[in-house]
Amino acid sequence: MTDLLILFLKSIGIGIAIAAPVGPVGVLCMRRAVSVGRLSAVTTGLGAATADAFYASVTAFGLTAIADLLLQYQTPAALVGGVFLLILAYRIAGSSATAKSLGGNVEVSTRSHLTGYISTFFLTMTNPATILSFAAIFAGIGFLQNLDQEYSAIILVSGVFLGSALWWVILANIATALKKRLGIRFERYVNLASAAVIGIFGVIALASLAIKV
Repeated sequence: MTDLLILFLKSIGIGIAIAAPVGPVGVLCMRRAVSVGRLSAVTTGLGAATADAFYASVTAFGLTAIADLLLQYQTPAALVGGVFLLILAYRIAGSSATAKSLGGNVEVSTRSHLTGYISTFFLTMTNPATILSFAAIFAGIGFLQNLDQEYSAIILVSGVFLGSALWWVILANIATALKKRLGIRFERYVNLASAAVIGIFGVIALASLAIKV
């Protein structure tokens, strides 16, 4: 029982570590926190947490056939992800200009929580190489050699999901608090910065594919 509890706690840490690095999902989560609200940002993050849990389960349960299939198509997936990021950046830039002229209320009436969840789930799923990250982390800590106990793999995946989700809740609350403290000007800066950063990530994704070719 103690071993499973330690496994669960370590898995939560891994979930946080996977989610925490700055990336397009983090920027998108902050942007939705300030433009729509805390709940929208949390549901946005849960999309990424679900994808993280999926990739963790592929590694933890030893689903090599699925892993091989995903890695086989990582190039077209990265292409789709890069194009999606550029489109997303363009839409954010456009909505930011509209929100500025209308007092910042457009986003609340047009973007649903489900859209945020699906978009970040899709965005995270377009990086199949995440499987390699989980495999390296699990192997480095020795998780893959210690999953022989009953329900250990389920506990591992649950911990990763919880850790990732916890990070997005924390980030959403930080962004919301900053919005309340700094006001509409902070929202406009976040919107513009989000469009720029997400666009840069999209360009980098497509450029990396071009280099491989």
